[in-house]
Amino acid sequence: MTEVSEILMSVLSTIRVPRPGDRVHKDECAFSFASPESEGGLYVCMNSFLGFGSKYVERHYAKTGQRAYLHITRTRKTQKEDENNSGSGDPPKKKPTRLAIGIEGGFDVEQEQYEEEVKVVLFPDQQEVTSEDLASMPDVVRERVSLSMAGLQAADSVSHTLQVQQWDGEVRQESKHAAELKQLDNGVKIPPSGWKCEVCDLQENLWMNLTDGKIFCGRRYFDGTGGNNHALLYYQQSGYPLAVKLGTITPDGADVYSYDEDDMVLDSKLPEHLSHFGIDMMTMEKTERTMTELEIAVNQRVGEWEVIQESGSTLRPLWGPGLTGMKNLGNSCYLNSVMQVLFTIPDFQTKYVSNIDKIFNAAPSDPTQDFKTQVAKLGYGLLSGEYSKSAPDPGDDPSTSTEPRGDQVGIAPRMFKALVGRGHPEFSTNRQQDAQEFLLHFINMVERNCRSGMNPSEAFRFLVEEKIVCQQSQKAKYTQRVDYIVQLPVPMDQATNMEELQEAERRREEAESSGAPPSAAPRAQIPFAVCLAALSEPETLTDFWSSAVQAKTTATKITRFASFPDHLVIQIKKFTFGLDWVPKKLDVSIDVPDTLDLSALRAMGQQPGEELLPEVAPPPLMTPDVEVKGILGFHGNEEDDSLYSPLLSPVLDDSTVSQLCEMGFPLEACRKAVYYTGNTGIDAAMNWVMGHMEDPDFSAPLVYPGSSSAPGTTPTESLPEEHLATIISMGFSRDQATRALRATNNVLERAVDWIFSHLDDLESMDVSEGGRSEGGSETSREPPPGPCVRDGPGKYELFAFISHMGTSTMCGHYVCHIKKDQQWVIFNDQKVCASEKPPKDLGYLYFYRRVVE
Repeated sequence: MTEVSEILMSVLSTIRVPRPGDRVHKDECAFSFASPESEGGLYVCMNSFLGFGSKYVERHYAKTGQRAYLHITRTRKTQKEDENNSGSGDPPKKKPTRLAIGIEGGFDVEQEQYEEEVKVVLFPDQQEVTSEDLASMPDVVRERVSLSMAGLQAADSVSHTLQVQQWDGEVRQESKHAAELKQLDNGVKIPPSGWKCEVCDLQENLWMNLTDGKIFCGRRYFDGTGGNNHALLYYQQSGYPLAVKLGTITPDGADVYSYDEDDMVLDSKLPEHLSHFGIDMMTMEKTERTMTELEIAVNQRVGEWEVIQESGSTLRPLWGPGLTGMKNLGNSCYLNSVMQVLFTIPDFQTKYVSNIDKIFNAAPSDPTQDFKTQVAKLGYGLLSGEYSKSAPDPGDDPSTSTEPRGDQVGIAPRMFKALVGRGHPEFSTNRQQDAQEFLLHFINMVERNCRSGMNPSEAFRFLVEEKIVCQQSQKAKYTQRVDYIVQLPVPMDQATNMEELQEAERRREEAESSGAPPSAAPRAQIPFAVCLAALSEPETLTDFWSSAVQAKTTATKITRFASFPDHLVIQIKKFTFGLDWVPKKLDVSIDVPDTLDLSALRAMGQQPGEELLPEVAPPPLMTPDVEVKGILGFHGNEEDDSLYSPLLSPVLDDSTVSQLCEMGFPLEACRKAVYYTGNTGIDAAMNWVMGHMEDPDFSAPLVYPGSSSAPGTTPTESLPEEHLATIISMGFSRDQATRALRATNNVLERAVDWIFSHLDDLESMDVSEGGRSEGGSETSREPPPGPCVRDGPGKYELFAFISHMGTSTMCGHYVCHIKKDQQWVIFNDQKVCASEKPPKDLGYLYFYRRVVE
């Protein structure tokens, strides 16, 4: 022990005591999903507070020389408990009573109970030091090491902090109608029980309007349960905003809903409002579940197998490499589904998993914040099979378990989710998100981090050709843009069961007028060929400004594939807005094929004898009181702008720009819309905006023809070297960094945003520091290369699809089906099973791979 004491003394300066704000990773390895519960436990560096599994701790020691680690091992206690008793002697688990995470009454994030053992381990000889051993050591050693051990044990781990981000779904605001609510003196008195809907006679889920005391049933839930929407319909007729849910009234309060504010609210005058109708809050007892309790029940059910489309089948759990489940971290099923699919694609496997040793060896001092490291860690976790093991039931004794359960131990991608969501207003939260938006967000992050070397997102990248033909001159304009996803429209008016749908709508209207509960609506059957035809059919453009005739006219736009990617992603545009701008999901069944041939949609380019529209911008609005100045070229200056013909500075219609901005569009996009439509009014500008929203430079600053930089910049303006160095350090060239800074008036944050929004154009930015290519004149330059895309035959086969259940992308649940070795497999968070009846007609995102003949 004397030798160990001497070693501790020699490394004492490297042993730190955690301070507030230190990131302590004591629940998860930086390079794997090892934890204190894993075989071998977890080693926490007592200097950096990074955690390492037994497989990676020696790598960290060899790289850093850090010798002292806190070794944490946890053993799960055997728990046999029912609702009222805990066999382990611990208090019984409480049912959640609050729609919240991480606060009293909310969902528990870690219900298992563990016995924990900690000790200090000294490398390379792995000498162990327990708390008892410290008692016989010198005071300075005992004090420092004991404080560090106690501090690490007491500190909240980063993963736990991320998991327990306090979220409270019950926080309600005082209604703006509560204080001055007008109540009718109509003599209505409500009995303490025996209520029913005044329209359909339902006796549950009843809401009393606080203005006139009328009682109606509540809303219908997405699964068909609930009421018949009569309380909502009455508000739409009467305008009376507040209603209280009968059966939830107690001396402590009740559920109050504001239809005008579209939310659950507080009513500080609720006792007074209820007494108006003869209801004494102090004597009422709760007989109905509150809205919070109903939402909690839905949240508890969402992970159950019955929710999945294949609930009628007995599904066989699967285990092994590539069959690893992922824990739901709280509405993270969208992330789980997308990442499961991506790591079945060879490009992502090769980039991150095949090169995992190289990536880990090159990782920075804090690998938890390195994108490549965390993606490689996730990919290896999914593909290796190391974590594809049956999860023990917390209520069972592991020694008595007879057969594997459907749930897996799986992996919890906390570090990954925190990293890819950092700084994002949506993906950094615990709210449900759109899987398609997350896929594009992740692809964008891959693009940023693959400036050199192999880029797996190229597997999805393709070119779209848009051909616009002026109907008056018959001249054409060709443009190309990069895309990653094909968005397929859903023509509801071409459903094959239209008669059945119309009859169901007629019955629904009859039931609504008579107050009877409506029957279940049939699902619209839409042929896939119809959706594909809607994508490819010519689009008519009205108010198109033709440079050939120098006036507005009609044009047609035809969209085709200029290249076919190795892997094609198709999004079914199920989510739309109703006439009242309320988001809704189209309930459709589409016969999506297993094989797909898009060869007929390949773009043909300019045809022989076809004339192109002149490249001339619409005429800008000029006013006589505006000073006329030349717009300088890259080599121009105030005294000499002879390199370019002087252009008049256009004046944009500020009122139109303001109207567009008020609609939520970026300022620069609004300025471009007004400029390129020649100040011809809000309608033309709005059409331009809607037609260019997908452009990569949609929000980039407006650059007038003949100008090489954004307004307010001059070509001779000096560029801050520190800004250039920052952008170059991200993997961009000096030329590209120069262009970005010039386009954004030397504002670093805007330049970074600008350069990432122009990723597809970077290869064509042949601009040197002086502004022109070093080769000299325009005529001597080689044509710039386009964005890097792969191309091949347009024949594909379906290998995966992601499905969504719920009323909108912001709620509900995602699962994915993936074809592995000719067997469809369903991935539902931690459940991985052989699929018996994959619901291919109900998917949201479909993934195809090229068929190589």
